[in-house]
Amino acid sequence: MHILIIGNMGYIGPEVSQHLRRTFPDAHISGYDTALFADRLTCEGPIPEIVLNKQYFGDVRDFPPSLLEGVDAVIYLAAISNDPMGKKFGKVTDEVNRKSCIKIAQFSAIAGVTHFAFASSCSVYGCASDHPLTEYDVTNPLTAYARSKIEAEIELKELHSDRMFISCLRFATACGFSKRLRLDLVLNDFVASALQFREIRVLSDGSPWRPLIDIRDMARIFEWAITRSGEKFVIVNAGSDENNYTVKQLAEAVASQIPGTQVDINHDAPPDKRSYRVDFSYLSRIAKNYVPQISLAHSITSLIDGITECNLAQIPVFSARLTRLNTLSDLIATGKLGPELYWSTKNMFQNKKSFENVSYNQ
Repeated sequence: MHILIIGNMGYIGPEVSQHLRRTFPDAHISGYDTALFADRLTCEGPIPEIVLNKQYFGDVRDFPPSLLEGVDAVIYLAAISNDPMGKKFGKVTDEVNRKSCIKIAQFSAIAGVTHFAFASSCSVYGCASDHPLTEYDVTNPLTAYARSKIEAEIELKELHSDRMFISCLRFATACGFSKRLRLDLVLNDFVASALQFREIRVLSDGSPWRPLIDIRDMARIFEWAITRSGEKFVIVNAGSDENNYTVKQLAEAVASQIPGTQVDINHDAPPDKRSYRVDFSYLSRIAKNYVPQISLAHSITSLIDGITECNLAQIPVFSARLTRLNTLSDLIATGKLGPELYWSTKNMFQNKKSFENVSYNQ
């Protein structure tokens, strides 16, 4: 089995790579990434990509179709990955999250790839009522990030053919510890703030709903998506009914595990329109052995243990360093990255259409 993970050097990719290596020890697993966040390693030690057979470096907007030769399954993780980045880099968000995904899916179908798994998002539901939403409910994307995801889903469905299984995985909000930790995700941010300051500041009134999924469970669902049978094209909410929480409940859950933490809620804040509860029963029907297993408490514990072990809470700049928009802004300010997020330094990315690869002996 040959698996290609596109966008593997971010927050989720390291866990997906390691899970697939454990699950398929003899598989040929490769990664493709532009390496914007490659140096945002959480702890010292070997880089996560050591488990891969090959790592390719390049931009998805200039993806070389030749890399798909002999590939059985593609996981598309590449994304401008949250609302603040989408607001600042709207054009790039569409190019990376939608256009490049569709182009690579088309290349994949031509190359004979049998499984294509797309990391979509529950954010496509936007402002919703309190009743849990199914895959059949109307979507209401409120941001450039969410619009790029739902538009990619629509175009992937049009690409549907008898040759390739396509899975659009509408993931709940990711959480949990990673070798490239992100602190611009709600639960991760709350844990980091509690450990560093013994305080959690909730900028909203705490009422918005957020479903959560630990990245370890995300990795298992990707395993299902690249091996599944049945319908050729599926859209599925990826998470668990038990992990639908309000933002206030998340803050209180973190505070209960970190003694001395105060929760400060902004009761005067205007309503946060991004609020959605999600029904995940379809996943439990079609992939019953892959439903999420990790509870909120265990995700919080993994974050506490990981941040503490890496001594991150004692590093004054760690919150800014592990926030993706800050990373991009710093790279642009120092001239290493252009405004369209192409590398501008005279290194392996000097020609944006070129790529290099490193081969790891397995």
